[in-house]
Amino acid sequence: MQKEILVTGARGQLGSELNYLTNTIEAKFTFVDLDELDITNQQAINIFFRERNFTHCINCAAYTAVDKAETDRDIAYKVNVLGVKNLAEVCKENNIVLFHVSTDFVFDGNQITPYSEEIIPSPISVYGETKLEGENEVIKTMTNYFIIRTAWLYSSFGNNFVKTMLRLANEKDELGVIVDQIGTPTYARDLAKAILLIIDQESAAYGVYHYSNEGVASWYDFAQAIFILSKTNIKVNPLHTSAYPTPAKRPKMSVMDKSKFTTSFNITIPYWQSSLIDCLKVLGDK
Repeated sequence: MQKEILVTGARGQLGSELNYLTNTIEAKFTFVDLDELDITNQQAINIFFRERNFTHCINCAAYTAVDKAETDRDIAYKVNVLGVKNLAEVCKENNIVLFHVSTDFVFDGNQITPYSEEIIPSPISVYGETKLEGENEVIKTMTNYFIIRTAWLYSSFGNNFVKTMLRLANEKDELGVIVDQIGTPTYARDLAKAILLIIDQESAAYGVYHYSNEGVASWYDFAQAIFILSKTNIKVNPLHTSAYPTPAKRPKMSVMDKSKFTTSFNITIPYWQSSLIDCLKVLGDK
């Protein structure tokens, strides 16, 4: 049976990386963004799926404006909860495997050891709350799903921390970057490869998983690595979160334990600096 894969949120970082990697797996792909399919419109979703024979759906569509979500709660809820519920229901009805991408923001960041999938989530922002509610809609609706929580995503596509740092380095002589928030940068291409490998394996090890690159860094460490590896000369000053208040609270520590992922799928996860080198090479070629 031919695999037929729908990717929502196609113009985002992960959707763009999946589009780039279509030739790595034998499957038919359909890529949609908001103007082709509004996941918050249940009727539109039902019609769209009825006319096609999808075997898998990779949901990269999300409301990700973390600070704006504090005041745009209704829009964040509509996309991150109701949209996900609609997808889960239509996937269940048509026996489609759903990959739903979630976030480290479902945790409060107060733990000092890496977060495993067994830790009970406790979000501290509207964005985190809506992403957790979206996860729960998938879990209560269907059984053949993979919820993959990721963190600090960047890519040669779209807007992200790496591209912002490189742009600011051309505009300024020095920068202040947060030093007391700890996590792991994740190259979206690595995550895209991992998802396609799981599909290719025809794995039925359904459930919730954590995926980021390996290793640990602060935003300050991440910025320093970007500048050192790209041979960019700029002074970087460590900033504490208290000196840079934002509307939404961020988890102080969001390092995730990936052992369940690597054990279940036998997929090696690259170290974050190695992947950063790969991404910078791609950006250099553009």
